[in-house]
Amino acid sequence: MWDSTIKQFKNYLKLERSLSDNSIDAYLHDITLFVQYLEIRNLILNPEEVNTAHIQDFLVYVNELGLAPHSQARILSGIKAFHKYLLLEDIITKDPSLIIEGPKLGRKLPDTLSYFDIENLLNAIDHSTAEGTRNRAMLEVLYSSGLRVSELVALKITDTYFDIGLIKVLGKGNKERLVPIGRDAIKFTQIYLNDVRCHLNIKKGHENYVFLNRRGAGLTRVMIFTIIKDLANKIMLNKKISPHTFRHSFATHLIEGGADLRAVQQMLGHESITTTEIYTHLDNEYLKQVITDFHPRS
Repeated sequence: MWDSTIKQFKNYLKLERSLSDNSIDAYLHDITLFVQYLEIRNLILNPEEVNTAHIQDFLVYVNELGLAPHSQARILSGIKAFHKYLLLEDIITKDPSLIIEGPKLGRKLPDTLSYFDIENLLNAIDHSTAEGTRNRAMLEVLYSSGLRVSELVALKITDTYFDIGLIKVLGKGNKERLVPIGRDAIKFTQIYLNDVRCHLNIKKGHENYVFLNRRGAGLTRVMIFTIIKDLANKIMLNKKISPHTFRHSFATHLIEGGADLRAVQQMLGHESITTTEIYTHLDNEYLKQVITDFHPRS
C-alpha cells in the first residue's frame, strides 16, 4: 500500500505542483525514512492508519539518532506535505501531522558540522608535529565511524581490522559492535601508528590502545574536547562543538545522503527503541557499502 501511495504522491508533486526533481527526491526520502521507522518498530500500518503518536515517536527517534534540528524540521515538512496530499485525495479525513510542531532549531542538539566545516577543521591541523599526526587520525576516525568519545579513547589495536575496513568498538553496557571505517581514517591512523606511536615510550597497561599522549599513556575524554575546541578557535568556527558533534554530523550526513535508518542505527550502536529486541542485524558488507555510497569522505 505504501509503495503505490508514494508513487501517486510523486506524480502529484511532479504534475500538479511542478516541483524540481531534487525537491521531489527530498520529499520521497522523508517519507521513506518514516516507513523504515515503522518497519523497525514492527508496525504494520497503511498510510491512513498512521496517527499523531506515530509521527511524534518517529521525531523522537531521529532526534536520539543525532540528526541535526534543521534536518528534523525538513523531514517533518516532508511528512506534513505527504499527509496534506492524503487529505486532498480523501485517503484520510484528518491530518495526524497538523498539530505537530518542528524542533526549535539550534536548541535540541549541539551545532552540526557541515562537510565544509569538517574539511576546514581537518586542514587546520599541523601535520608536521607528532600530536598533529595523531589528532588528524583521531578526528578522521570520529567522523568516519560515528564513535562516541569514550569509544575513541578506548579503541584497541587488536580491534582494528583495516584489511577488511572494520573496527570493533566497545560501546555502552560493554556491548561490542563492528563498524566500517573509511579509507582516509585508515590511512591517517596507519601513518600515526607507523611514524609516531612506534617511537613513544609506552606505559605499562597502555600497550594496546591506539591513541596515546606524548607520555605513552591513554588519552582522556577531556583532552579530545580540548583538541577540538582549540581547532575550532583556530579557524574561528562560530559554533559550539564537541566530539559528539562529529557523531551527530556522521548520522546527519549519512541520512541526508540517503542511507538506510537501520544501517545508521546499527553503526551508532543504539539499542532498539522496543523493549525486547535489537534492530535487525545487517550484514557488515552492507554497512561498508552504506559508508561507501553515502559518507561524504568516501
